Amino acid sequence: MKIEQSSADGAEDAPVASPEHGQETGVTTPSKDPVAVLKGITREYRMGDEVVRALHEFSFTFNKGEYWAIMGSSGSGKSTLLNLLGCIDRPSTGTYEIRGRDVVSMSDDALSSFRGKELGFIFQSYNLIPQLDVLENILVPVMYQDKIPEGIEERALKLAERVGLGDRLHHRPMQLSGGQQQRVAIARSLINDPALILADEATGNLDSKTADEILELFDELHAEGKTILLVTHESYVGDRAEKVLRLKDGNIESVSENRRGPKSRPVSESASTPESAPEVAS
Repeated sequence: MKIEQSSADGAEDAPVASPEHGQETGVTTPSKDPVAVLKGITREYRMGDEVVRALHEFSFTFNKGEYWAIMGSSGSGKSTLLNLLGCIDRPSTGTYEIRGRDVVSMSDDALSSFRGKELGFIFQSYNLIPQLDVLENILVPVMYQDKIPEGIEERALKLAERVGLGDRLHHRPMQLSGGQQQRVAIARSLINDPALILADEATGNLDSKTADEILELFDELHAEGKTILLVTHESYVGDRAEKVLRLKDGNIESVSENRRGPKSRPVSESASTPESAPEVAS
């Protein structure tokens, strides 16, 4: 895949006020550099004559370099929140800013471009393009940008090596194990140096050993200052995050901080399941 390159224009991020973490629960966090600021977010869906409120007056700030696990039972609102954070959906009411930019008022085209530049996505099912190899899949977000940054292919190569796939650059997804595919997805999420990395049940399709390896990668990215928001229903995965935001019935139930350190997977969660594809020797 050949990419025509041009110099990327830099722009200064505008400052934005930072509301307190967990305002509804009384939990606060020392002010840092706000990345994602949500104020009074409500999301309603109409189901026939009934109106379902998935999020209710949700206000929260995620700061630069934080690693959050977003947790809650089915129907708590965590998937709705992730879709709003990822600019895949829009709120019914309220405001949402990323790096000081109001994304709610953006047009669909502007929002799509902004999403590609500022957000990195990691999905449970990897969402790789079968016809593309490892390097090409990592570069996919770049294809949607108006201007291609200089040196982007070299960056993709370094990211592939960073996640341990330097010897599999030209393998296609079907030639990779589940863990290797998720590593491609992680590298893809980093290609544009996004403001937020959004992970949706990122270890859900992996056996316990491979899941631990992926979580170790998240630990490393957090140590490097990346901002990670991870939706999960597994307590073990949530324990690996720096902070935990729990939702219930579309509201904040609790906000807590984890004690940082090596975690051990509970015996009840350590049953190994085979990955979806065998590892292919280089």
